[in-house]
Amino acid sequence: MSRIELIDKITYQALTARQAILHMTTLSGSGHPGGSMSSIDMLLSIYNTMRHNPEYPSWEQRDRMVVSIGHISPAVYSTLGIMGYFPLEDAISQFRKYGSIFEGHIERDVPGVEWSSGNLGQGLSAACGFAIGSRIKKLGSHVYVLMGDGEQQKGQLSEARRFASKFQLDNLTAIVDYNQLQISGSIHDVMPQNIRRNWESDGWQVMEVNGHDIAQILQTLDAARDAGKPVMILAHTVMGKGVSFMENKAKYHGSTLSNEQCAEALAELGAVNDLSKYRKLREAFVPKDSEAKVDFHPELRLKPGKPVLYSTENDCRSAWGKAVADLGKLNENNESPIVVVDCDLAGSVKTGEFRDALPERFLQTGIMEHHAAVLSGALSTMAIQCFWSDFGVFGIDETYNMQRLNDINHTNLKTVVTHVGIDVGADGKTHQCVDYISLARNLFDTRIICPADANQTDRVIRWLIDKPGNYIVTMGRSKLPILKDQEGEIFYNTDYCFDYGKADVLRIGDKGSVFVCGTPTARALKAVDTLREEGLFVELIAVSCPLEIPVNLIAEAARKGPIISVEDHSINGGLATTIAELMVENDIRASLIRLGVDSYPVSGESEELYQAYGLDCASLIERIREILH
Repeated sequence: MSRIELIDKITYQALTARQAILHMTTLSGSGHPGGSMSSIDMLLSIYNTMRHNPEYPSWEQRDRMVVSIGHISPAVYSTLGIMGYFPLEDAISQFRKYGSIFEGHIERDVPGVEWSSGNLGQGLSAACGFAIGSRIKKLGSHVYVLMGDGEQQKGQLSEARRFASKFQLDNLTAIVDYNQLQISGSIHDVMPQNIRRNWESDGWQVMEVNGHDIAQILQTLDAARDAGKPVMILAHTVMGKGVSFMENKAKYHGSTLSNEQCAEALAELGAVNDLSKYRKLREAFVPKDSEAKVDFHPELRLKPGKPVLYSTENDCRSAWGKAVADLGKLNENNESPIVVVDCDLAGSVKTGEFRDALPERFLQTGIMEHHAAVLSGALSTMAIQCFWSDFGVFGIDETYNMQRLNDINHTNLKTVVTHVGIDVGADGKTHQCVDYISLARNLFDTRIICPADANQTDRVIRWLIDKPGNYIVTMGRSKLPILKDQEGEIFYNTDYCFDYGKADVLRIGDKGSVFVCGTPTARALKAVDTLREEGLFVELIAVSCPLEIPVNLIAEAARKGPIISVEDHSINGGLATTIAELMVENDIRASLIRLGVDSYPVSGESEELYQAYGLDCASLIERIREILH
């Protein structure tokens, strides 16, 4: 096809898309027509020149398009429908309809959509993940990301820009829809900034283009692909382009047209008014609950290697670091690469050994946790086993919104956080993450694992190596004793097999039960053993998966007497909450005593803080004895 023929084709498609945008937003009575119409010429120009296959949307060698401004879903759905990913009339008639995949903001359930978005400022980070993932896997793919101009006010963009510049992601092109309007009016009034200079100062090449001149857009896209460095295209566009009474009106960022206005707009475009046709299709639409869902989890064929047996006390974070380094070397030539992402904490989170062994698979982002979380999530969707390691307060608390977006995107990220709980010690309350379980509880498709010693940590990481889905693995800072069974043998030995949801009975008893999670396990074990010497036989159950505990263990414990929960975590939302919920749901009756953290901790050595919150061995002995006598 000649360039002139291509320009004519895109021009015709843009008219079709504008008609679709007006129909679907008017029909649904909600949506964002203005930005959809300002960006549609750019979108169609990219899709007509990028490498993709509508009949095989998951083709690994495809170029990828990340639309960060997810509210322009009418433009995205129109483009994908025109490209043949699905019937365009389905998107028009089902837009924002309950039970439809064509939601108000774009979702990965829609064929052709690479990243669910709408939380502005995160798309560039995802695009960086796809771009560097393509490099790691040698796919030769180009990645595009479309952003809004108001979105440039978000701080995470500066993190992603610097990352792309550091790693010279020359297969990445960013486009800013520069219509200069946002919800509250002019971007220059809402929050003045020099968008071009911001990008240039971070090492990007910037090109400017008339975002409605197809010939100019195509020429600029060619130049961007050949630039040899990351390029941002500043596309000068018009809000509501194509309909005179909508143009340059901030109102139409998020306001739709009435039936009468839509008829007027369609007439101006020279289009047929098909509102009645699409309304009938909309009314006839029935959600297909049984329809097969998209499988977002690629198969990973990675070798777990041989477990390491620790016989003397060690910190879980060192065990994690050694395990991932071993796995990285063992699977170095695997078709599913292992990648570790770090935020300037390699010495503390113990990823240095992996960095030294596999520097090309180690991504140092610096202190850019928001970017790192989304980058890692995007990477993990590419059949890359991605581990992101950070402190708990950064990897969970600070980046909760990013983890939520990863969850929505059905990513396969393994987040390994150290320094959780009051075991952090003297760093104080700003660094003591005491809500790691409660925050993970709100992520519907993310699982959390809290290993109790170095041996279990090793087994957990090796178990995870080929598992799909999102997991958070948490651990404290200090060295911990190696847990042993009643005969004095190492409990988590090389024959131990971890499985998610499994809890371990460390001590059998008949005078009540202690459920303990994570770092305090060794202290609870010592307390229970001391009480056994007094003739008080207490059951001790180590829970490594605090969001999924076998109900039968709780039911059996309830028959023996009071249940005591022990956790280096807030008493709200953690281990105790799961036990309480299961008791209520299953009509299990027993006293539940919660031992944990009930306020923001202060600075102090780990053992001092454990004593202050009644979680040290002596306090546990006294409290358990008091409860059971």
